[in-house]
Amino acid sequence: MAAELVEAMNMVKSFRVSDLQTLLASMGRSKSGLKQDLVGRALRLVQTEYSPELLKNVRQLYESRFPKSAAWLPARRPEGVPVAYSSLSSSPSLTSQAPDYLNGISKPLHAPAAEVRLVPLPFYQTLETLLPPTELVAHNSEKLQDSQCIFELTPSQADQIRNASELRPGIRSVQVVLRICYSDPLGVQEDQYPPNIAVKVNQSYCHVPGYYPSNKPGVEPRRPCRPINITPWLHLSTVPNRATITWGNFGKRYSVAVYLVRVFTAADLFNRLKLCSVESAERCRERIQDKLRFDPESEIATTGLRVSLICPLVKMRLGVPCRVLTCAHLQCFDAVFFLQMNEKKPTWTCPVCDKPAPFELLTIDGLLSEILKETSEDIEEIEYLTDGSWRPIRDEKEKDRERERSNTPEYPVVDICIPEANGHSPAHSSTSLSGRSGSGSVGTSGVPGGPAGAPGGGVVVDLTLDSSSEEEGGGAGGDSDDTEDSADSPAPKRGRYNYDKDLVTAY
Repeated sequence: MAAELVEAMNMVKSFRVSDLQTLLASMGRSKSGLKQDLVGRALRLVQTEYSPELLKNVRQLYESRFPKSAAWLPARRPEGVPVAYSSLSSSPSLTSQAPDYLNGISKPLHAPAAEVRLVPLPFYQTLETLLPPTELVAHNSEKLQDSQCIFELTPSQADQIRNASELRPGIRSVQVVLRICYSDPLGVQEDQYPPNIAVKVNQSYCHVPGYYPSNKPGVEPRRPCRPINITPWLHLSTVPNRATITWGNFGKRYSVAVYLVRVFTAADLFNRLKLCSVESAERCRERIQDKLRFDPESEIATTGLRVSLICPLVKMRLGVPCRVLTCAHLQCFDAVFFLQMNEKKPTWTCPVCDKPAPFELLTIDGLLSEILKETSEDIEEIEYLTDGSWRPIRDEKEKDRERERSNTPEYPVVDICIPEANGHSPAHSSTSLSGRSGSGSVGTSGVPGGPAGAPGGGVVVDLTLDSSSEEEGGGAGGDSDDTEDSADSPAPKRGRYNYDKDLVTAY
C-alpha cells in the first residue's frame, strides 16, 4: 500500500499541465491555476483520497505519456548514424543496461516525435518537407547535448533556391529553414528553442535570433522563436548536408524539422488581405446596428459608438482600417503597420484588446475606409448611430473650445498712472487684461526730457534713471509747469526720517 502510494505520487510529479488538469477534472477538483498549484493539489488528492480508481487514472495518464513498447527501451545511437535514423531503431541486446530514472521511477528512452505538427506561419509557405519532426535525443547525462541530422536536396529543389528572387541582398524568397518545437503530439506546436541553442550546418555556425531587450524592470529578455534560415550554408547539390544542433538538456523534449519554404513580405500579405478579406460597408453597418439595437432587458440604452480614426499602434491617422473578426470592438488599427510590426517581431496580438489576432482572421473594414476618404485630416473621431450612419465629432470639440473662451473672465483695466493731487505718482505698477503685473514702465508727470505722454494722462519714463539723475535733470531744465503745480498743491507729508509717505522709490 505504501509502495503504491509513493509510486503514484512520483507519477504525478512527472505529469504535464494537461495531465494534471485531466486527473483533477476526473476526480471533481478544480483544474485552474499554475503548474505548481496543480501539482500540489494532485499530490494532496493522492494522499487524502487514495483509491484503486484514482491509482488506475494515474497509471493510465502516466502510460499514455511513457508508453511501454520496444521503441522505448534504452538504446544507444551507433556512431556516425544521424538522429533522424538512429532514434527509430532500438537494440534488444541492450535492454539489460541500467535504466534511467525519473522521480524514482524507471524512465524509458524517448521515442521519436510521432505526429508532431508545427503551426503554419503567415510569412512562410511550406513547399516540401526535407526532414519530418524528429526528436532530439540525449546520449548522456551532460547538460549540453549535440544532435545531428542529415538531409539532401534534389536537383529541382536546388534550382528553386538558385532561381528565387531576392527579398534583400543575400536573402532569397525560397529558403531552407530549420524549426524546433516541443515534442508533444497533442495539438499544434509553436516554435520553441531549447536552452543554450546553437546550430551548425556543414561545420559553419548559423545565425540564431537573439533576445529582445526588455524595457520593464525585473523582466527577463525574451528570445523570438522563429524558423532559422540555413540556406547560405547548404550544398546546393546532391551532396548530403549535415546539421548539428547544440541544446541544453534540462528535462524537456524537443523536436527538429527541416522544410523548403517560400518567404513572404509584409507587402505580400497586405496584397493578399486586400484581395481575400474585405468586409463590405453594408455588412459593417449591419454589425453596428446589431450592437446598438435596443435591448429591453438592459437598463442602459446605447445611442452611439465612438470610434477613433487614429491608429493605436503608431498614433497616426488610419490608412487601411483593419480589425479581427473575433473581436467585439469596432475600433480598427492600420493593416500596413500591423503586418510590418509582426514581420519584425511576430506576436499577432490585437493592439486594441490584446487578444490573439492571427492573419487568417484579419479583415479590412469597408465602411471605415469610405469614412476616411470622405473626412478631412483634422477629424480624429466619429460616432456611429443606431441606424448605421455616422457623424464627425469635430463640431462638438469646436463648441467646447468656444464655450471655454466665452466663460473666461475678463479683468477690468485699472489706470493707476494719473498723478495724485500732491504731484507724486502712486506705486509703480499697472494691471493688464490678464490681471498680471505690467512691464517696468511707470506713469508720472512733469519729468523733463521724458517720453511722450501715455493714455490716461500719465507719462511713461525710464526707470533705469536713478533719483539723482532725475533731480539733476529737473533742476537743470527749470520746468515752470512743475513749479506751478507744486505751488498750488499742498506740501507732501513727511515721515519720521524725512521721506514722502506717498512716494515709492523704484530701484
